[in-house]
Amino acid sequence: MQQEDAVSVPVAPVSAPEKPSLLGLNRPELAAALARVGVPDRQLRMRVTQLWHWIYVRGFTDFERMTNVSKELRQTLADAYTLARPELVVEQISVDGTRKWLMRFPSRGAGRPVEIETVYIPEEGRGTLCVSSQVGCTLTCSFCHTGTQKLVRNLTSEEIIAQIMVARDRLGDFPEIDTPQGAIVPSEGRLVSNVVMMGMGEPLYNFDEVKKALLIASDGEGLSLSKRRITLSTSGVVPGIQRTGDEIGCMLAISLHAVRDDLRNTLVPINKKYPLKELMEACRNYPGLSNAKRITFEYVMLKGVNDSLDDAKELVRLLKGIPAKINLIPFNPWPGSNYECSDWEQIEVFADFVNRAGYASPIRTPRGRDIFAACGQLKSESERLKRTERERLEAAAHG
Repeated sequence: MQQEDAVSVPVAPVSAPEKPSLLGLNRPELAAALARVGVPDRQLRMRVTQLWHWIYVRGFTDFERMTNVSKELRQTLADAYTLARPELVVEQISVDGTRKWLMRFPSRGAGRPVEIETVYIPEEGRGTLCVSSQVGCTLTCSFCHTGTQKLVRNLTSEEIIAQIMVARDRLGDFPEIDTPQGAIVPSEGRLVSNVVMMGMGEPLYNFDEVKKALLIASDGEGLSLSKRRITLSTSGVVPGIQRTGDEIGCMLAISLHAVRDDLRNTLVPINKKYPLKELMEACRNYPGLSNAKRITFEYVMLKGVNDSLDDAKELVRLLKGIPAKINLIPFNPWPGSNYECSDWEQIEVFADFVNRAGYASPIRTPRGRDIFAACGQLKSESERLKRTERERLEAAAHG
């Protein structure tokens, strides 16, 4: 059932757990955690398998419900560890069914608790979860709202996996949880079917924790997401691209946005360190690259900046020999931005040229603009827009 206005759903406050969590541990780490509370070596493999099922297949957060584990061990685990989710500060639901969650994680060592945003985008046949890898970002891409929030810290594997678990909780995507009435979700199959590391942060600047989390997400006896349905997006951290293919094996997306070094140096400043020639070479050498496993190139359409026919021609030349798909992204407005979205007619001219050159170039439908959940809009600083500014941006989003 379509909603007429975006809504914010208040969420009951949750106390941050003081005990260490078992969420986000890989199998050897989970075995070590069990050994620390006295589980005999001969039982470790069996107990890990049992817990893995309860945590990732059933989505349980209460050890007491794990019926094939002895009562004594359940109590021991509950005393020593937690499976609690992060604090859910607010849930916003767009008129198009997109959902955005603001989650709060406890401090790690010194510092205050931190907040990040995660977005769910329902479409016919699939539900895509946009996951964050860092609190803030170091890259300062000039068109991106997230880039205006300074990096606070990397997220842990636990915090990355927790975003998937919270989404599945809230959508009823675990066997014993109902989907909220009226929610816009795929009509069949898994509600969270795809994960994209395209939220806050640069995943390849947090490689080890992202790798651990994505290998847990793709584990066939747990969350069991296909690696073909997991996409890691990078702004072009060249040394991490080969490692991503070798060690994670997921799909790759490149935040390209410009086809000349001089312009990309401004739009995506990391280009000064890893220019286009090096980036394209890394893409050509991506492990497993084929027509069945194409690289996605993301290209935000900025009026009068990167949207000319000459830009389209250079894009085709640049990608020659790389099995690729180009996502054309209409620019999403945010407070203080110096850019405008390209005219729709110009976006179609650009897309048509790239299509005729043999590359799929879908124009991404803006989703969740009314709740600032669209591409490039995520930001978790506790700043509040003036009402007049929010109304102006919402009018632009619907215009």
